[in-house]
Amino acid sequence: MLVARETCTIMLLGGEPLGERFIWWNFVSSRAERIEQAKADWLAGRIALPPNDNTEFVPLPNDKSRPAGTPPPQPLS
Repeated sequence: MLVARETCTIMLLGGEPLGERFIWWNFVSSRAERIEQAKADWLAGRIALPPNDNTEFVPLPNDKSRPAGTPPPQPLS
C-alpha cells in the first residue's frame, strides 16, 4: 500500500521489457550504430534543442572510457 502525506500525482508505468539498451552521454538506443549516428547528428547541429533551453551548445564529452579501435560499449540489461 502506498500512502501520500499530501496531495500528489503519481504515475506507474509498466509493460513488457524493451530489450537491450546502449547508453552514451545523453543518447539511448537499442542499436549501437544509432548512438554513433546521434553523435554525428549532434556535432552537425541536426538535433533540435528545446525551445527554452537553446542558448548554449554543450559539446560532446571526450570519450576516454575505452581506447580507440575497441568495440562499442556492451548493452545494458
